[in-house]
Amino acid sequence: MNIARASIEKPILTWLLILGCLLGGLWGFATLGRLEDPAFTIKAAVISTGYPGASAEQVAREVSEPLESAIQKMGEVDRITSVNQPGRSLIEVEMKSTYDSTELPGIWTKLRARVRDAARDLPPGTREPLVNDSFGDVFGLYYAVTAPGFEDAEIHRLATYLRRELLAVDGVADVDLAGLPEEAIFVEPELALTVAQNLPIQAVVGAISEADEVVPAGSIEAQGQRTVIEAPEGSDSVSDISGLSVGVGGEVLNLYDVARVQRGRVEQPSLIVRHDGTEAFTFGVAGLSTENIVEVGKRVDARLATLFADMPSGVELNPIYQQHEVVEEASNAFLVNLAMSVGIVVAVLALFMGWRASVVVGATLLLTVVGTLFFMAIFAIEMERISLGALIIAMGMLVDNAIVVAEGMQIAMLGGKSSREAATETAGKTQIPLLGATVIGIMAFAGIGLSPDATGEFMFSLFAVIGISLLLSWVLAITVTPLLGHYFFKRGAAGGAGAYDGALFRAYAATLRGALRARWLVVAALVGITVVCFAGFGQVRQQFFPNSNTPLFFVHYKLPQGSTVQETARDLARVEDWLSARDEVVSYTTYAGGGATRFMLTYSAEKPNPSYGHMIIRTEGIEEIPALAAALEEFGREALPAGEFRTRRLVFGPGGGDPIEMRVSGPDPEVLREIGDRVIEVMEGASPDILDARTNWREPELVIRPDYATERAQSAGVDRDDVATALRFATDGIAGGLYREGERLIPIVVRQPRDAGTGLRDQPVWSETGQHFLPIEQVIDELGHEVRNTLVHRRDRVPTLTVGADIPPERTAAEVFVQVRDAVEAVEVPPGYSLDWGGEFENSAEAQESLGQQLPLSLLVMVLISVLLFNAVRQPVIIWLLVPMSVNGVALGLLGTGLPFTFTALLGLLSLSGMLIKNGIVLVEEIDLVRAEGVALREAIVTASVSRLRPVVLAAATTILGMLPLLGDAFFVSMAVTIMGGLAFASVLTLIAAPVFYDLFFSRGERRAREAALAAPA
Repeated sequence: MNIARASIEKPILTWLLILGCLLGGLWGFATLGRLEDPAFTIKAAVISTGYPGASAEQVAREVSEPLESAIQKMGEVDRITSVNQPGRSLIEVEMKSTYDSTELPGIWTKLRARVRDAARDLPPGTREPLVNDSFGDVFGLYYAVTAPGFEDAEIHRLATYLRRELLAVDGVADVDLAGLPEEAIFVEPELALTVAQNLPIQAVVGAISEADEVVPAGSIEAQGQRTVIEAPEGSDSVSDISGLSVGVGGEVLNLYDVARVQRGRVEQPSLIVRHDGTEAFTFGVAGLSTENIVEVGKRVDARLATLFADMPSGVELNPIYQQHEVVEEASNAFLVNLAMSVGIVVAVLALFMGWRASVVVGATLLLTVVGTLFFMAIFAIEMERISLGALIIAMGMLVDNAIVVAEGMQIAMLGGKSSREAATETAGKTQIPLLGATVIGIMAFAGIGLSPDATGEFMFSLFAVIGISLLLSWVLAITVTPLLGHYFFKRGAAGGAGAYDGALFRAYAATLRGALRARWLVVAALVGITVVCFAGFGQVRQQFFPNSNTPLFFVHYKLPQGSTVQETARDLARVEDWLSARDEVVSYTTYAGGGATRFMLTYSAEKPNPSYGHMIIRTEGIEEIPALAAALEEFGREALPAGEFRTRRLVFGPGGGDPIEMRVSGPDPEVLREIGDRVIEVMEGASPDILDARTNWREPELVIRPDYATERAQSAGVDRDDVATALRFATDGIAGGLYREGERLIPIVVRQPRDAGTGLRDQPVWSETGQHFLPIEQVIDELGHEVRNTLVHRRDRVPTLTVGADIPPERTAAEVFVQVRDAVEAVEVPPGYSLDWGGEFENSAEAQESLGQQLPLSLLVMVLISVLLFNAVRQPVIIWLLVPMSVNGVALGLLGTGLPFTFTALLGLLSLSGMLIKNGIVLVEEIDLVRAEGVALREAIVTASVSRLRPVVLAAATTILGMLPLLGDAFFVSMAVTIMGGLAFASVLTLIAAPVFYDLFFSRGERRAREAALAAPA
């Protein structure tokens, strides 16, 4: 039975479908998970290993190399990079994109086993490697807490209390604290007293380490009962530590006799955080992946409101980023955009087809959208930027199915047929072509949705939502649309006025007949226009992902390598003063020594470095960012000439690195630096748009190295460790133990008093053999100076230096890359060294390569469907000839607006191709049907094309106007322009080019058939 006729004759089933879509859509909208950006798995883990006392090159050679060698044996590994600093190795392992999130836990277990086995062969003194596989966790609810005037211990108790309370909130997965004041207990022996008493520093360190050590004390059993004995409590106050006894030379001394004990902040903390110029700490809240982040955020806000209502005066909560509010605002904006799009569709249909058709098609469109939300909830597809945008992208194709069926029914009923007859006739002609065209439209996005890399994972919901919505639109078009048409459309008198007798239809028919007569001229014009537009498309700016529409931007500040975190913080304080006077600035958060907690999936913090500073600046709106960022950058470069001052916009989507990057790999660090300097010189000479060119190895640092006098020192009973201990005591201090304060473990540091006034050459060193102190000059020849690399980067076990550069805000990375590519690739490197591009070029190339691997299969399916639909070759060829010409309108639209061709514009081009093929299939199928009735070729072409004029024009008009709400969205604007400009031109292609191509392909056969008929005997 014909499905459309059955939907009218058995309306109860159709009404159940309508109610299912409506009620299911409402349920889906209420229960759908909500995110800002689609989740994509960061398939990376970080292995951190301490090797105190080793240089960066020693760390690379003795720690990173063995670990990387073991990790590289895993078949799942795609890339290994490491950053080696004095005393610390940081290895980042990226897995191949073909592994999804469900396979990663097993891979991380295997990685830990490899690292654990390799760690057994690491040199003595190396700390246990720590594997962090939660590197990609996102703490989307991100706050700064200021508490001026409070003691550090009180701030720690406050932070611990907040973390404990928030972890108890339903749906919270983790809470990350950062920027807390770092304290230590400093034991500062008076050098003169310790030397006079022959009290070695090691004895002080030993007494402290044993004072608060947790040790077992055994247990006793009596009458079948086992009772545990606890060890005596250790020293739990500064005064207790001061009173510790130290045995030396048969005598007992109290620590306060020879040393000053005090509690205070460390001089060079790992991270300093300020919010709006006030010292702060931050906490980030991560929600469970199964939870709706909007609901989790509301629960967290409610709990925070309760907690801070009872906080002491002066403690303030300052939001830095609230993902749940961004998501809720985006969801509401989507509803507005969707309502506007549906309203525009209904208004256009009412204007050109009458209010009855607009109600029928508009209702079908609304049911398609809400039904899609229902299936999104069933398949656990979150409501986020990409999935919401997919609904609007699909709008043009969604409405097309309903328009074709509604228009066919309306025309047939005006000709006197009943609704059942009209539904049977219309659906019988169009349901299979529409289904084939719908599947082709879905397959146009399969390459992106099925791509296994991060970009494919990021964009998967686009493919899923478009697939669901288009298939549902076809189902509803052949069920709900006929039923609603049965209720709303009026039946006319048989033999009434022709449906296509209007002036517009007559004008189109006349134009088409002229085009058919001048078909070769039309083809030449189309080819010429296409060639010109393709040339123009080459002038369109290229961009991977556009800037975010979140009103945030960043400052990156880098002092010369070796600068202290305090110096970095002082410099950034000047920037804070400048920002405080700007009205357009809402808030700013400053980080010295590192970056922020990952508060967005697309945000990636810099590696910890004392000389690095970072700022997150919030404005009222994104339109204020360009001018503010330009003024701030001008101020920063002028006021802080010693450092590298850069501003950076937040970008949508996965990626990373600088806009322009070139990697130099090879064995010798000195040669790498020389090549890197040469690459920078060539880049800057090739383009004026290369800004702040730099290398990730940064500047070498001055290192002091004592020359150990082996013979003299060994005769005196002083070994190398004794010399190192004396120097460490005089500078950073020696870790002597831990001071327990509740759950906190505060280090106890034994060091020389800061006001001692003695230099390194004046330090005494203890001789264990002689049981006395010696001047350090007696056991060393000199304190030598060397310049060494303190940031050694490796990539896949090869030392690799990366040259990075920024570009002006008004330029795209692709534009500048074209300017410098040939010149940089011409740089000659010695044998054993190589140059490779990174940054946006590499990210874009990898995404396109992954997409390219999927596209052939998608195209093959699309071509096969088009061939099977017609059971012929010529008709599909006609349709596919139109596809390259779809670029014409895209080029004109993007060049006219000055927008770049982004990854989202590529989505628009794919959508456009799907719409064009769909219209072409239905038009060519209609021509075939008219010809099958015995109508002459050209008359059949004109008749069929005229009958398709209204559906094609209305589908194009509704889609183009439905894109208007997206013109204000930074993420989708280039896609909207692509679809609007491309579809306007594609409509001409469908209505003029397709008929002309059909005539060219079939006119010879028609002529031969006519000649054969004339030659046949009567």
